[in-house]
Amino acid sequence: MIDKIAPSIADAMAGIQDGATVLIGGFGTAGIPLELIDGLIAQGAKDLTVVNNNAGNGETGLAALLKAGRVRKIICSFPRQVDSQVFDGLYRSGKLELELVPQGNLAERIRAAGAGIGAFFCPTGYGTQLADGRETREIDGKQYVLEYPIHGDVALIKAEAGDRWGNLLYRKAARNFGPVMAMASKKTIATVHEVVELGSFDPEAIVTPGVFVHHVVKVERVATQAGGFKKAA
Repeated sequence: MIDKIAPSIADAMAGIQDGATVLIGGFGTAGIPLELIDGLIAQGAKDLTVVNNNAGNGETGLAALLKAGRVRKIICSFPRQVDSQVFDGLYRSGKLELELVPQGNLAERIRAAGAGIGAFFCPTGYGTQLADGRETREIDGKQYVLEYPIHGDVALIKAEAGDRWGNLLYRKAARNFGPVMAMASKKTIATVHEVVELGSFDPEAIVTPGVFVHHVVKVERVATQAGGFKKAA
């Protein structure tokens, strides 16, 4: 019987190696798998390459992973925000390597990994420092830059609901990079707020099929100071 529901985050995170490339879902603070990032910190893997749209906010989530000294390199589109002080300090002191990738290129490089595409040409970045040292080509009178896929050893993503086969549904903008990251990684771990019975999902509505998911962990919604619950981002 296929059952991908992990008893705990610690069980799901077991086996992540030092030096792994970790794809982490999220766009700003929407869809960030905070519980899984905390679990990765507790698990202890280091010298990581992390792929995310941003480079952390405040002192929690991805910023906490950076602050713990576990990340060697980050690949992202928007490393600096008003509260990106952890990234700023590490990068300026030479303790963190940065690969800056335009957002569309980042999404397509991840998607290409999942689709089995060896490389592709993209016009974004041509004529800028991002294209320095890169192969370029003129196609139909337009200049393009060669881009390579971004493969992950593990993907950490946040979904809204899942079943024991690993089929996932997301909530609105929290979907963002989750589906393509799941396809691009050797191992995918997802948190959900609801575990449903098999057959509860309309097959046409499933966004990430269970074939791309290895572990599903149920987590509670975060309580607010007012005593209510935050909706999933």
